[in-house]
Amino acid sequence: MKKSFKLSDAAFQMDGKMPLAQAIPLGLQHVLAMFVGNLTPLLIITGACGIAGGEFAGLQLSLLQNAMLVAGIVTLVQLFAIGPVGGRVPIIMGTSSGFIGVFNSVAATMGGGVSAYGAIMGASILGGFFETVLGFFLKPLRKFFPSVVTGTVVMSIGLSLISVGINSFGGGNKAEDFGSMENLLLALFVLIVILIFKHCTKGFLSSSSILLGIIAGYIAAIVMGFVLPTTGVTADGVEYTKAWVLNWDKVADAAWFAIPKIMPVKPVFDMRAILPVMIMFIVTAVETVGDISGVMEGGLGREATDKELSGGVMCDGLGSSLAACFGVLPNTSFSQNVGLVAMTKVVNRFALATGAVFLILCGLCPKLAALISIMPQSVLGGAAVMMFSSIVFSGIQLITKNPMNSRNLSIVSVALGVGYGMGANPDILVHAPKLVQLVFGGSGIVPAAIVAILLNIVLPKEKEEQ
Repeated sequence: MKKSFKLSDAAFQMDGKMPLAQAIPLGLQHVLAMFVGNLTPLLIITGACGIAGGEFAGLQLSLLQNAMLVAGIVTLVQLFAIGPVGGRVPIIMGTSSGFIGVFNSVAATMGGGVSAYGAIMGASILGGFFETVLGFFLKPLRKFFPSVVTGTVVMSIGLSLISVGINSFGGGNKAEDFGSMENLLLALFVLIVILIFKHCTKGFLSSSSILLGIIAGYIAAIVMGFVLPTTGVTADGVEYTKAWVLNWDKVADAAWFAIPKIMPVKPVFDMRAILPVMIMFIVTAVETVGDISGVMEGGLGREATDKELSGGVMCDGLGSSLAACFGVLPNTSFSQNVGLVAMTKVVNRFALATGAVFLILCGLCPKLAALISIMPQSVLGGAAVMMFSSIVFSGIQLITKNPMNSRNLSIVSVALGVGYGMGANPDILVHAPKLVQLVFGGSGIVPAAIVAILLNIVLPKEKEEQ
């Protein structure tokens, strides 16, 4: 006889009152799903600016600490709102990876260094305010974002993330043992555990399947460390530590408490950074509309309201400006967690708020953050492939809310074919102007969103739509 723990009905209601004992693990699995993704963009851009180690090691650690703190604060604002800012929707906020392409180019153009990173922060402060204004006027602009457009954006978000999930599944594509049997079997084990809890249990255990799968992955990695070699040798004869090995020294060396620093990097206002970053903030506003639409469709089976979309985009903008004041890259809605909501149907804002509080604690307690940051990529990948694919399904649900006539079919086909294809294969733009490469070459989400919006404007509506 299958044993199950009944999950409170409030878990599937945004404003329901949940027992704390159930809310905490449901919130924690959101943190585990986004933790690595929240820090990775910062690691990439500090590396591109040349402030990733040596004399800048302390600065980078401070920025990583701030990234967790800001993500938690902005998530709480998104969940519960302050005035018009915040959509009051079940969305987790975090450091955006969509800006990586633009910021890399800015760093190269400005020659790297702290000044280049400061220019990125200055551009992000202005760009965040610009997106806030867009959010304020979103209601009259809503006609440009029907379900066929937002659904296409949500689909492109899911499609772009699937490759990220598969890279993690293999241990992280920068790992020396990427694609090794140990990594693949560990990720597969996590995925199987998730499926077992998701479909062979009920209530609380079923809804916590992602968290339970990740915990099982940690335990499996510990056991593997006792029975398998933890190091390997490259073709050049260099010894390396395998990607699935848990680095407990990182946890031991981390402090128990540290106060975050405000303005660890002085903002610099340079037009070479401001112009391309402003364009990206327009695109990320569209992405946020898609994320909120996806989470409401996937979690509650309804479209997002004008107020929810407007407040969500405004929170996106002000959250990014706040993040830049702490030296952190723009904070936007986290698509990974949209997939988690779509899969579990848990939309309770209190449950997600416990995850936000945990992020804040991670920002104040580096040791707690270190415990999560040592998670093997293959453990995350085992959960990610399922979550990211569910985002694609949410996009399909949005697109098919209206009849798939020839006009809608053309919008989806061209946006995904030309737009997403162009972003997924950026080499096709190698001879295009630099600004075009910055906007269209960084992510398949950007061109797909722009193409879908333009086609929705220019293609004549069919009689039944009119």
